[in-house]
Amino acid sequence: MTAAPEVLLDRGALAARVDALARAIVDEHPDGVALVGVLKGALIFTVDLARAIGRINRDAPVLIDFLAISRYAPESGRVRILKDLELDITGRDVVVVEDLVDTGLTLAYLLGQIRAREPRRVEVCTLLNRAERRIVPLEPRFVGHEITADTFVLGYGLHLGERYRNLPVVVRADREALAADPDACLAVYAASEPLPEPPLGEAPEERDARVRDVLERRSP
Repeated sequence: MTAAPEVLLDRGALAARVDALARAIVDEHPDGVALVGVLKGALIFTVDLARAIGRINRDAPVLIDFLAISRYAPESGRVRILKDLELDITGRDVVVVEDLVDTGLTLAYLLGQIRAREPRRVEVCTLLNRAERRIVPLEPRFVGHEITADTFVLGYGLHLGERYRNLPVVVRADREALAADPDACLAVYAASEPLPEPPLGEAPEERDARVRDVLERRSP
């Protein structure tokens, strides 16, 4: 029997993690920072992080650019840059934004490419950190949440075959169940939706009926 997907970080937890990471970045970079998001997984996280930094420190610039790289190929040890930076990061404080740091092999290559452009400072911020699988001895400066080596995650930019990136939460999923049924996590979309705001002047019994209807539609 396969396990049902489990919400690892709900909307509230994600918002709290992003806020905490943004505050830590602002503390260390009060004069502004360039965020380099690693596509595609870190896209949503990078945007939310930039907004949070802007709310906390409105007087310092937040620059954003993105890199896209190929998967690490174990047989060749090669990684290719598929989309390069347009921003000149020379002399800037740079924070590389990742969705998940795993073995560190791809990130190590990426950091080498970025450091060659002579930024003033380079650090890494990751939403999820799978330190148990690390091969390269590097640790992100800013970490949102630690996960174990056997935890397979989806949502908030993380995907399986390009699916579930737009899931507004992070879920722990069963890879075997998804291999058998790629739709196995679809119910999480409805379950993660916030309850709609009540219309102005709605009677209590009307709200109760509306909430029951929403919850019934969310039930598998």
